[in-house]
Amino acid sequence: MSETAPLGYDVAAVEAWITANVPALSPPLRWTRLEGGHSNLTYRIDDARGRAAVIRRPPLGELLPKAHDMGREWAVLSGLKGSAVPVPEAMGFCDDPSVTGARFYVMGLVEGRPLYSIDDTLRLVPEARREAMAFSFIDALAALHALDPDAVGLGDLGKRDGYIARQLSTWMKSWLASVEPAQYDDPRAHELQAFFLANAPDQDPARVVHGDFGPHNCLVGPDGTVAAVVDWEISTLGDPLADLAYALNFWPDPSDPQPPSPTAATAAPGFPGRRVLAARYAEKTGRDLSKLDFYVGFNRWKSACINHGVYARYLEGKKSTEGVDLEGLKATIDRSLTLSEQAVARL
Repeated sequence: MSETAPLGYDVAAVEAWITANVPALSPPLRWTRLEGGHSNLTYRIDDARGRAAVIRRPPLGELLPKAHDMGREWAVLSGLKGSAVPVPEAMGFCDDPSVTGARFYVMGLVEGRPLYSIDDTLRLVPEARREAMAFSFIDALAALHALDPDAVGLGDLGKRDGYIARQLSTWMKSWLASVEPAQYDDPRAHELQAFFLANAPDQDPARVVHGDFGPHNCLVGPDGTVAAVVDWEISTLGDPLADLAYALNFWPDPSDPQPPSPTAATAAPGFPGRRVLAARYAEKTGRDLSKLDFYVGFNRWKSACINHGVYARYLEGKKSTEGVDLEGLKATIDRSLTLSEQAVARL
């Protein structure tokens, strides 16, 4: 056990629960905080026999009703067990908040690290392995979208129809609610939302969508390829092409008018471009990507709405602005809307 008690966990109660419910582990445990995973409290736990796992619960404080849903993550990890989608082993789920103040789950430890920045890429993925890493990334997403949700017990993960329309409604409400505190509106946000509503393609059969599929939510193993996909808390049923477009937006392409951010994880040399990855996904899934730019534009617009909300919270004083480049954040909103317009123009 670590000298400093792990934040958010009643160690004695949790270890008693693990003794009773996770036979693969033998407390007492040594707790080590893991970075990343957003604000969820995620720890590596090493047991008395030298076996390691990961435990995860929501952050402290009052949460939005659907935020940080450990039950959803557990359901997805359990459903994807044995599939072609690499995920950690689902070891145990505690649905009783009285044990430590929130629901939590235990999963297998995967030897791997996420890629948040170019420094991570340079340290973890040799240039000769970057093509293989990118292909394993897109192959994992293709494997996810190939699964029938009903066949893996995830048919009730969310509503099946109208994914784009629901997203457009949700994020437009966020934009409108943020206009006054942000002291910033842009007519393009409204015009683009109207365009997407009027021109949404017919949705493919619903599939499990990750919702935040990027190099930051993939654990890259010692061989330089994706060993596991993590952070499933906002996964649902929806349009696989929207999930694909979001994932592709992390990857630059030689055709881009502007180079990627020099600090981005995918800015390192040796990676295939976005078009190559899209073609590989199409080959793996057989899906028609002729309207992919609709989804690219939609995701750029959605990113603008998300950052607009973040910007508003800073200006309201709800988040500390220490060390925050507010003008830079505002510029990302403008850039996302510009990229959205460019994608729409390519349709």
